[in-house]
Amino acid sequence: VTGLIGQYAHGNEPSHHVAYLYSYAGHPEKTQQVIREVFDRFYLAKPDGLCGNDDCGQMSAWYIFSAMGFYPVNPISGEYVLGAPQIEKISLSLPEGKTFTVEAKGLSKANKYVQSVELNGKPVTGLTISHKDVMKGGNLVFTMTDQPGRPTGGQRL
Repeated sequence: VTGLIGQYAHGNEPSHHVAYLYSYAGHPEKTQQVIREVFDRFYLAKPDGLCGNDDCGQMSAWYIFSAMGFYPVNPISGEYVLGAPQIEKISLSLPEGKTFTVEAKGLSKANKYVQSVELNGKPVTGLTISHKDVMKGGNLVFTMTDQPGRPTGGQRL
């Protein structure tokens, strides 16, 4: 078993969704903390920098989704659970010339927690965004902070 954080084994692909379950349990700040720890410990730019076998691409898919700040915990639901982006900005080229851009304002080693999220200028009040919203194109903006937050009044994730 590789990629251990306590009992969580990131090197075992069937468990990749586990970090996001904290959000469902009302603790998205724990999801955000675990995601950063996984990035910092198990995805390194060196020959043995990957903590598992990416033979089918699951680890790479987790990395790309999580770097953007969301993950398909239940792929058939049509929803992505919000996490914590690990890159400042990324744009996806979509069909019909559309673009979906994700931005993490204030992202740094210290600012690993999400203060707020907006989709096309409107606050995201839940824990998810839909695949349909992504495919429409637009902007998903995370504002990052160094303080773990708890959801209050739908304004904080």
